[in-house]
Amino acid sequence: MALLLQGGGALGSFQAGIYERLDELGIDVTWVAGISIGAVNAAIIAGNPPHKRLSRLRKFWRTVSGGMPNVILPEIDHIREAAHLLAAGTVATFGVPGMFRPRLWPAMLMPEGTSGAISFYDSAPLKDTLDACVDWDLLNDGPVRLSVGAVDVESGNFAYWDTRGPGGNTRIDARHIMASGALPPGLPPVEIDGRWYWDGGIVSNTPLAHVLDHQTDDMLIFQVDLFPAEGPMPRQMTDVYSRTKDIQYSSRTRQVTDQYLRLRHEHAAIKALLDKLPPDLQDDPDARKLRDMLDCGAVNIVHLIYRSRNWESGAKDFEFSRTTMLDHWSQGRDAVEEVMHKGDLIARNILDGRSATFDLDSPDHLKEKQA
Repeated sequence: MALLLQGGGALGSFQAGIYERLDELGIDVTWVAGISIGAVNAAIIAGNPPHKRLSRLRKFWRTVSGGMPNVILPEIDHIREAAHLLAAGTVATFGVPGMFRPRLWPAMLMPEGTSGAISFYDSAPLKDTLDACVDWDLLNDGPVRLSVGAVDVESGNFAYWDTRGPGGNTRIDARHIMASGALPPGLPPVEIDGRWYWDGGIVSNTPLAHVLDHQTDDMLIFQVDLFPAEGPMPRQMTDVYSRTKDIQYSSRTRQVTDQYLRLRHEHAAIKALLDKLPPDLQDDPDARKLRDMLDCGAVNIVHLIYRSRNWESGAKDFEFSRTTMLDHWSQGRDAVEEVMHKGDLIARNILDGRSATFDLDSPDHLKEKQA
């Protein structure tokens, strides 16, 4: 089973809640791929033995939400919204413990070409936090495959580092995870082997295409999206900021999924035709070449999508209060519970060798698309 984790800053605790519930259900993750905060959670999962993964995830999220205590608030939208905006303002002013801190001097006063001249915060604390939460040797040599993505600042090209990559394994360390989450202009680019990298979400906020491009066997994928592609029409300026961010970072996940399912359908039709050819034509070099080009294995993709609370704004991805973190975590657990009600349908698709997507688009409706 592959777990795909989108970028989304503070919303990443939703992913941790999802992993916790999957672990309780005994669902084994063999490949985890992530962008930005998804890369952080992915590294912690791949870089720890099963019995330590949840404790390390909790350690990370307690660290980064430690700047603001857990305050019990009434479920009244305008009160929650005020607390939410206050917490986001605190992060903007003081940074996030164990993740990033504001620089002493404004960027305009820093020497040209330095990290301080092209970012508002220093991300050095994240390295120490990652080192405390991840066993890098296990991450690189252990049983769980890890893939993380970033964008080359100078070429604009997307780069993936993969511990089981087709072009050779990459030894991943804290730099690769930090590069995947180096969102400008807040955080500085990260240098790796003479190249500088920014947050992969600038190009694509989901690792779905990378995983499907390198799939070789039947696969069940849990795709965790922190920004919904669909949403209501904005009613005020704060809604505009939030909706714009949702559209920008949802990375056309449904479009990419539908495209790959169409390819699966076309390849199945081609394979059926090839199987009907007489033996002499099946041995034809062109027929063999065509068969080699076909995708191997069925894929079933379960979308788990974060749904914003009414009181959340465009600051939801950098609001790291303990209260909100725990709320996101709980929502992640609930999202898995809703999907498990249709677990028999998903299992039947896998056994039948069919490809499909399952989209949890409302609390009580799991929509299936067949290929």
